[in-house]
Amino acid sequence: MKLTFIGADHEVTGSCHYLEVGDKKILVDCGMEQGINVYENAPLPVSYSEIDYVLLTHAHIDHAGHLPLIYAKGFRGMVVATDATTDLCEIMLRDSAHIQEMEAEWKNRKARRAGRQEEPPIYTMEDAEGVLKLFHPCPYGKVLKLAEEVSVRFVDAGHLLGSASIEVWAKEEDTEKKLVFSGDIGNYHKPLIRDPQYVKEADYVLMECTYGDRYHKRGIDHVAELAQIIQSTLDRGGNVVIPAFAVGRTQELLYFIRCMKDQHLVTGHGHFDVYVDSPMAVEATHVFKENELDCYDDETQELVRRGINPISFPGLKLSVSAEESKNINFDPDPKVIISAAGMCDAGRIRHHLKHNLWRKESTIVFAGYQAEGTLGRALVDGAKTVKLFGETIDVEADIVNIEGISGHADRDGLMDWISAFETKPQCVFMVHGEDSVCASFAKDLEREKGLRAQAPFSGSVFDLKAGEWIVKTEGIPVSKERVARKKASGVYARLEAAGERLLQVIRHNAGGANKDLAKFADQIQSLCDKWDR
Repeated sequence: MKLTFIGADHEVTGSCHYLEVGDKKILVDCGMEQGINVYENAPLPVSYSEIDYVLLTHAHIDHAGHLPLIYAKGFRGMVVATDATTDLCEIMLRDSAHIQEMEAEWKNRKARRAGRQEEPPIYTMEDAEGVLKLFHPCPYGKVLKLAEEVSVRFVDAGHLLGSASIEVWAKEEDTEKKLVFSGDIGNYHKPLIRDPQYVKEADYVLMECTYGDRYHKRGIDHVAELAQIIQSTLDRGGNVVIPAFAVGRTQELLYFIRCMKDQHLVTGHGHFDVYVDSPMAVEATHVFKENELDCYDDETQELVRRGINPISFPGLKLSVSAEESKNINFDPDPKVIISAAGMCDAGRIRHHLKHNLWRKESTIVFAGYQAEGTLGRALVDGAKTVKLFGETIDVEADIVNIEGISGHADRDGLMDWISAFETKPQCVFMVHGEDSVCASFAKDLEREKGLRAQAPFSGSVFDLKAGEWIVKTEGIPVSKERVARKKASGVYARLEAAGERLLQVIRHNAGGANKDLAKFADQIQSLCDKWDR
């Protein structure tokens, strides 16, 4: 019974942990790294074709974004997630695959002109469609027995529609251990969705600590604050541009704007236009509506019972096509533009920044975490110029960072969450935090809560039965040379993964009819004859 740390260890993105119970092989999350990758991620100790289950905490790309990649590398197991997470992944994984294909095509056009070798996308729409067929939705609160060795239950984490902490009961011979994977723990009193629900017992806890060294400002009226920003920007004839995650943050902002319009907090501009310029955000907004009974908080459900759509209002315009998106910047009237991606590292938001960053009358509003190395982080940190589409843009617009609107619990919220355990876990492992935060928050838990807490690096392996480390690694900083080698070997790695999957299929057919096995062997030999040069 072993737990291996793979991704988001001393880092904030790319969540992935590997659990081995008897002969069952399980991943908890399978996320894509965003922004700067500080440390090397250890390779998975088995091939992806051997993975039986992926347990998914929520649909954000840094937790789910590599699912199509592992499908391309042979994964054919079961992805278990809540109903709402399953619905959102239908949108987000297709969108991510589209981005991978478009970026690969753009890079390959440049490569062809320069006479360089072309590279395929990280994964394709076909890979996304394939892995989506492997999803098995599970409602909150239900204990689901995956196998004799493993049962799971999803508990609302309050971070995103459908987000969950996952309780895992693991049995091996005469030993049973309970693990809790916190997922991303939500901020309290967020609009639309419920507050985080607590778990009361566990032997081991993997706990995120994104804001383990920070406190959100209390008592902020986000509706009034956003209304003041919009009022002053529209008064001077500018646009309010809000980079926002298409799933979660966009819907919260719509809720705030509906409130300010109901209260007439912005005057002199009628029902000013608010553009949601993201096809994914438009689709995700529909998913929020469909899951209102399972995920909305009491206040929002009361609005629904009164026939009020909590995220719709006069002046709301949903932009889906590329032509509609382009027309937004040709419209001279002051407006609010909400567009993805939330960290400005891809998507339509970059076009809106190109048209508005240089305008003193416009305002760029950030309402979420900006990872190190992203354009959003550079702007929040005070960059005077940025490069967009090969052009240097002066930053003249107001740059505003709304605090306390985060989807993550702050230090107090994290302490409340871990304090809810009625008996002390044997160990709490800190994950999903920046390097210094993981280490410092582990020390805080030891000092303030009397807990055994550690912050392992990627590649560390823990024996859950013995309660001790099998392997304890140090972080390996990423070098440019290693990144280049990794990128160059991508196609060959895919071929190797296909070979590993073939071996798995051969083993699964052990004991089959001789006639069928002979036919299978002949097909493999024929394929080898074709490629054995």
